[in-house]
Amino acid sequence: MGSSAVQQVKVAVIGSGFGGLGAAVRLRQEGEHDFVVLERGASVGGTWRDNSYPGCACDVPSHLYSFSFAPNPDWPRTFSGQPEIRKYLEGVVDRFGLRGHLRFHHTVTGARWDEGTARWEIETEQGRYSAQVLVAATGPLSDPSVPDVPGIADFPGEVFHSAQWNHDYDLAGKRVAVIGTGASAIQIVPAIQPKAGRLVLFQRTPPWVMNRMDRDITAAERFVYRHLPASQKALRGALWLVREYQVGAFVKRPGLLKVPEALALANLRKHVKDPALRVKLTPDYRFGCKRVLLSNTYYPALAQPNVDVVASGLKEIKGSTLVASDGTEHEVDAIVFSTGFHVTDLPVAEHITGMNGRTLAEEWEDGMAGLRGTTVRGFPNLLLIIGPNTGLGNSSMVLMIESQLNYLADYLRKLGSTGAAALDVTASAQLRWSDEVQRRMARTVWNTGGCRSWYLDAKGNNTTLWPGTTAHFRRETRTVDLHEYDLIRTPAAAPVNV
Repeated sequence: MGSSAVQQVKVAVIGSGFGGLGAAVRLRQEGEHDFVVLERGASVGGTWRDNSYPGCACDVPSHLYSFSFAPNPDWPRTFSGQPEIRKYLEGVVDRFGLRGHLRFHHTVTGARWDEGTARWEIETEQGRYSAQVLVAATGPLSDPSVPDVPGIADFPGEVFHSAQWNHDYDLAGKRVAVIGTGASAIQIVPAIQPKAGRLVLFQRTPPWVMNRMDRDITAAERFVYRHLPASQKALRGALWLVREYQVGAFVKRPGLLKVPEALALANLRKHVKDPALRVKLTPDYRFGCKRVLLSNTYYPALAQPNVDVVASGLKEIKGSTLVASDGTEHEVDAIVFSTGFHVTDLPVAEHITGMNGRTLAEEWEDGMAGLRGTTVRGFPNLLLIIGPNTGLGNSSMVLMIESQLNYLADYLRKLGSTGAAALDVTASAQLRWSDEVQRRMARTVWNTGGCRSWYLDAKGNNTTLWPGTTAHFRRETRTVDLHEYDLIRTPAAAPVNV
């Protein structure tokens, strides 16, 4: 396609992680073949392509962290590593014939709603597209967040984020600082501790850590799953049901979390015998307020003689010396930032411009909001996969994605049946939904547990998580209610409220 050509498509999908590939599969299942998947990278996988750090793995069981319509009987472990998950997603591409729809190295630099044509005009680094429907499936874990630490520019050693791991840099014998104690850090630390000469972990807040019930899946089990698919489906159902029952404690009765809290403290006492270190690693907030982490190797690694735990944030850098907020200084050769991602300030929002020339980022200045986590007022025919308040604290995001794919499918059906050029959420419907979500959020452990987490935005609002079960969300996104939308029947015509 030449740089001046504009390719016309029915649907343009941004991103080829679980959300983007799931959307592509669902479009084909609905008989829609006029679509493209715009991917900034050289291959599919999203966060499972970008995060290749040592020890990278999923903290959701394999058989639940996969599409219901694409079961994998050959998962090698109960909790799969990054290479296996990436291989699975490549397999989904081939299994459902998606290769012809993929456009690699197509970073989206802008997407603007054209009211005259009622279409999305999309600019990428490789050319332009025009689409009736735009599906943003970039996900919340796609753009690394690196703190602007004073002096970082003059640090003479190696610096990288966990999602941009430098595999060419040998950590053997080096003095390594790991900044952060989230889900990636507790996997990185045990993986690099044996080879590092010295490892310094900067911890602002200790996480709650539970045992990880991980093991090899036997050849016999895989044989059964291949030849008796119902057995794998039953296992998936059981894994799902256990997590559905846990939701009540997180969202309605945080007091029930005292039992797993006691188990986590027992886990800490078992692996950390040093009383001073144990104090540093004991959380002072309610279990579940921040994401509960799973590891059998994190605490043992921290107890090793070549590891220092600094119970403080990183304040500044002076040459090769890292100065903690508590005043202690540490000489290091390399810095690994395990500091998470831009979750409540999605960078893609800056590149999507809706009605009246407002970007999605501007629309969300006071916090992310949308209808059913999928559509946003003033952005007709834009659907978000993993949008506001669709995250989970204890289960598989694939379940939420599949619910949103149901909504996407019905959205396209409604467009066809009404003859509308576009749908735009009514202000009242979006406000009603958002108010109800925040009302239910108020009593959850994420809001009342006494911590500051990445679930909360700059104003302290939880615009990230879903305060309910995945079954509830699926019911809420099964069909599109046209009473919640204005219909734009013809380009440039006034919306008609139904």
